[in-house]
Order: sequence, then structure tokens, then C-alpha cells
Amino acid sequence: MGKLYFTRHGETIWNVEKKICGATDIALTDLGHNQAKELGRRILEEKIHIDEILYSPLMRAADTAKHISEITGIPCREEMRLKEQNFGKYEGTARNGEEFKQAKSQFVNHFEGGETMLQMAQRIYNLLDDLKESSYSKTYLLVAHNGIARVVNSYFKDMSNDEYANFGIDNCDLLEYDFK
Repeated sequence: MGKLYFTRHGETIWNVEKKICGATDIALTDLGHNQAKELGRRILEEKIHIDEILYSPLMRAADTAKHISEITGIPCREEMRLKEQNFGKYEGTARNGEEFKQAKSQFVNHFEGGETMLQMAQRIYNLLDDLKESSYSKTYLLVAHNGIARVVNSYFKDMSNDEYANFGIDNCDLLEYDFK
């Protein structure tokens, strides 16, 4: 059976400021660039087999993937379906705001101009289904976002609503999944 790896992009200034990045295109900090390079070195040192890197079109994920690719030699390409959820009116607001927390618990909320949790899950599940079909011949690293990490984790593991809402991944941590 095939494997899939997932990492979240390196640190951004909005991560530091605890703001919702969502679909807003925010650049990496110097630390974020260094985190990405360190992950590339880790993949090399641990001899983690990856055939291809797929990354979100947002610059924070694209730059992370390109750093990893430059260090490891693993080819990379943009995958539009990995773009983070658009949180509409909450983009750039406090990540821990009570109003946002309540709005986010409603999986069909468009956040006044954004994308619902179910729409995002559909595109990520469709991508994972496509990758599962090709996983007998390829191992992928997905470079994306915290919201995408939740959906990917829920694809492979049963989760309660609270577990789903509380699941997160640190910048440039590496998760491993097995397609069954």
C-alpha cells in the first residue's frame, strides 16, 4: 500500500500575530524559510522516500515546497485543491476570536463570502481519492495548511467533531499516512 506525507507551510507573520490566514496570500517569515529548509534536510538525512511534492498555490506553501525540493531534489508541482479554506470576513482577524469559533463550528457556513468546511472537505477528499489510485506507484508529500491538515487527518482517521476542531499541526511538522 502507498504512503502519503503531509506538512504545513513554514511560519508566517500572521501565524506569529495569531491571525486567520485562510486564503489570504501571506509570505513566510525568515524563520518560516529556515523551517522549510530544515524539513528538507530531515527528509534527506532520514532517507524518507517521496516521489513528488504537491503544494498549495498560496506563496507560504509554495515557497516551503520549493525549499524542500531544492534540498532533496524531489520534483514539485502546484495543486490548486490544496489551497486553504477561504474564511471570508474572518480573514486577517484573531484566530482565537469567539465569534469565529462559533462560525467555524457550522460546517456549511460561508463566512460571508468564503468557502464552507464541506466544500473544502470535498475538494481535499477528491484529491486524496485521486492520489490513492496512484499511490501504488508514487509516494507524495503534500505541502499545505492547518485547515487542510484537519481534513487529511479525518480522511485517514475517525474523529469526533471536537477532535476535528482541535486537530492541528505545527509549521513544518511531518505527518505520515498509509493508504489502505
